[in-house]
Amino acid sequence: MIWLESNKMFANANLIISAWHEGQLVGVCRALTDFSYCCYLSDLAVDKAFQKQGIGHELIDRVRSAIGEEVALILLSAPEAMTYYPKVGFKNVENGFIIKRIR
Repeated sequence: MIWLESNKMFANANLIISAWHEGQLVGVCRALTDFSYCCYLSDLAVDKAFQKQGIGHELIDRVRSAIGEEVALILLSAPEAMTYYPKVGFKNVENGFIIKRIR
């Protein structure tokens, strides 16, 4: 079931960037963007064994490079990552809204 959901997630993303070490996937980010106004960074994940080495920061930098300077980069953070994103340049916003997933 998890594989089917992640397959759909990647099939419908239009910007995916990955990090590899010796043939092993160690990091990935997945985003949806119009390449004009906004980009939603929906997933950023780095293997625990490879965290704190700048991989997440580099993945974000590559997304920013792909979308350009005129496109806003937006994300919703997992609670445990709330302290990470300000360290890599994200600002907290007060003008956002959400309708949470039902399932």
